[in-house]
Amino acid sequence: MSILITGGAGYIGSHTCVELLNAGYDIVVVDNFINSNPESLNRIREITGKSFKSYYIDLLDEEKLDKVFWENGIDAVIHFAGLKAVGESVNLPLRYYHNNITGTLVLCQVMKRNNVKKLVFSSSATVYGMPERFPISEDFPLGTLNPYGRTKLMIEDILHDLYVSDSEWSIALLRYFNPIGAHTSGLIGEDPNGIPNNIMPYITQVAVGKHKELNVFGNQYPTKDGTGVRDYIHVVDLANGHLRALEKVTNSSGIDAYNLGTGKGYSVLELVSAFENTTKKRIPYKIVEARPGDAAVCYANPLKAKQELGWEAVKDIKEMCTDSWRWQMKNPNGYNNRIADIENRHLVQSGDFNL
Repeated sequence: MSILITGGAGYIGSHTCVELLNAGYDIVVVDNFINSNPESLNRIREITGKSFKSYYIDLLDEEKLDKVFWENGIDAVIHFAGLKAVGESVNLPLRYYHNNITGTLVLCQVMKRNNVKKLVFSSSATVYGMPERFPISEDFPLGTLNPYGRTKLMIEDILHDLYVSDSEWSIALLRYFNPIGAHTSGLIGEDPNGIPNNIMPYITQVAVGKHKELNVFGNQYPTKDGTGVRDYIHVVDLANGHLRALEKVTNSSGIDAYNLGTGKGYSVLELVSAFENTTKKRIPYKIVEARPGDAAVCYANPLKAKQELGWEAVKDIKEMCTDSWRWQMKNPNGYNNRIADIENRHLVQSGDFNL
């Protein structure tokens, strides 16, 4: 099978590419490298010893995306591509709505035109908003706290409507919680632009000396230590969840949502303590103002994914910390050569970026 991975050079996308290749799938990657680096694709090839095609394309470019489908005989799609920072989405809502929603509409139009109706969508636990009880199950009321989350929920609604219009579609909505960790090789991991929006790369960058201290956003929440509680899941566990979901959509029709999480909640300060205990590195921190749109507590009930996908998280918080630190030590400056440094601008015009 030929699987198209949108956003395949990104953090979760790159780890999923590794697991797909190791499982024997053929993959094709499209990415605009806004939040990723083409070097990750080289690292995927190094880890797996396998080759694949990759394209430097924005999903908003329907003509070039259509060309990818008919050139490669795509059978199914795993859709990661999208802007993803909660805080940024509050400040730039129109950018998030245009990029995430319009990009998905273009993708679905191209899929429909090429008779490709198998889709795994990268959704988010943010679609649950501020639940009144925990753990969170898939049948909880939906409602979001920020524009990023609203784009995910709106896309879920769009995909539900698409299935209602044509029951041949098979769609898995993967609502995952807080991915951290990295591949055990240390070759791929989370490489944010500038000051990290996510906590683990912020912690590891403090540990490696890139930042003086960690900013902890708020300590007024109704939790054991006042800091936000999250369900941290190892990115490799998360990647394997996408494989199980792909197996389901390729062998059935319908649409359904699945939580991908561990079912355990850790506060920010508990995560800091776990990292310090695992790596023996001290992480200085300071409490700063809470970010708008952040929930106090968020952790999953992952039972449905276990029952229907045959998937469950197996890596613990110590492995998450160890693998994150290994990636940071081996790559203190991330992947280094950003897409902005590429001088061959004809690549953008052609839409091809075969590394």
